[in-house]
Amino acid sequence: MQTTHSPLILAHHTVHCVTFEPDTFHEHDLLWLPHHAQLAHAGRKRKAEHLAGRIAAVYALREQGHKNVPGMGEQRQPLWPEGLSGSISHCATRALAVVSHQPVGVDIEEIMTPQTAGELCSSFVDNEEERVLRSSALPFPLALTLAFSARESVFKALSQWALPLPGFASAKVTALTTTQLTLRLSPLFSPNFAYHEANVYWKQHQDTVITLFPHLASGS
Repeated sequence: MQTTHSPLILAHHTVHCVTFEPDTFHEHDLLWLPHHAQLAHAGRKRKAEHLAGRIAAVYALREQGHKNVPGMGEQRQPLWPEGLSGSISHCATRALAVVSHQPVGVDIEEIMTPQTAGELCSSFVDNEEERVLRSSALPFPLALTLAFSARESVFKALSQWALPLPGFASAKVTALTTTQLTLRLSPLFSPNFAYHEANVYWKQHQDTVITLFPHLASGS
């Protein structure tokens, strides 16, 4: 499969972006993955996305002195080397990966159209959160996409400590700027993190947004 690698910096982390051409994917490409047999019944699209994500992850791991491809756990989660945390995301023809010594989450999403944002708004945010998003300097479809993506980044980073299926209501949008979105976690997410603030950093990349969650702020 043909791919192009390009690193970008977000919140002092190097996010490795791999652009891939799904039409160039061949089944034998998966043999590069130690866990290729676990993907035998996946669809072609899923296989191409998974491969691109693992390619990005290998670039990220090289920075930490590791050469192995992350395996796949029982919940389909990436298996990172001991002492490291990582995150993978993909959207259309792009895949991202980031690795850190602390819990980290990354996400990439296509920016919603105005019509889609209008249709999905009430499913993603409550009235108070909508006011926060609309009062920002950003177009509302972009702001709503960020609210969705930021939660994905936080959930990925902290999933091992979260309650099962915490839902959007477990992380409320409290602030949005041109570089950062803040979420306040509730007991619905995890009693351990209740009322902590999660600062998620973001940037627009062509027709997508990339969010990265690197740490938790103090609770109140």
